[in-house]
Amino acid sequence: MNLAKTGLATLAVLFLPTLVLAGPASGGVISGKVMLSGTSPKPKPLDLAKEPDCVKMHAADPLLPESVVTGPENSLRNVVVYISAGATDNPPAPSAPVFYDQQGCHYTTHVLAFRVGQEVKISNSDPISHNIHPLAKVNREWNKIQPPGTPPFAYSYDHEEFIPIKCNLHPWMQGYFAVLKTSHFAVTANDGRFVLHDLPPGHYTITAWHETYGTINKEITLTGTEWLTLDFTFTAKP
Repeated sequence: MNLAKTGLATLAVLFLPTLVLAGPASGGVISGKVMLSGTSPKPKPLDLAKEPDCVKMHAADPLLPESVVTGPENSLRNVVVYISAGATDNPPAPSAPVFYDQQGCHYTTHVLAFRVGQEVKISNSDPISHNIHPLAKVNREWNKIQPPGTPPFAYSYDHEEFIPIKCNLHPWMQGYFAVLKTSHFAVTANDGRFVLHDLPPGHYTITAWHETYGTINKEITLTGTEWLTLDFTFTAKP
């Protein structure tokens, strides 16, 4: 036996590239982009005069309102896209919480989406006190002060609702909780894109919600594991 050839053959096997085979798709996919037609209002820096510490934090980096935030090609940020009808696979709410932090005198996540029954863990990373006040109407309304250095606390909601949030101490601090029954949802980032994965075949109503421009509903049907595109366009208010 030629040991040199045997050795080379063994090395060739050892260093062959690994071929990774993708498993079968577990469901269909709906993806798309949310756009704004028209010109969005030019944001003006928020007035932080009520809290001198916040003024100092943002002396060189003014805070801007986030009620309308556009990105490249007028893509729209902070839009919740979700299945509002047709979903039959509603697994239990995740046991892992989602997180909502107060830092730099604003909410680090402007629109936070999570499931009915899922805990949201709320923290204060600022050296000053905040008072978080979700203005629920379907669920129970509450508010709680959080001095600096206090541990986070958790809360969960029993019903689906889009809940505006404010800080009673700092009126410019505003945000939203999107509490959803479905497990199929996404919140658009600066590129306006969303993806809803692992959808079983069926006919669905897909809703895009925005705090300023309201909602748009569209119907779509999945027959298998296909990838479908669905775009939304909101119209800027005059």
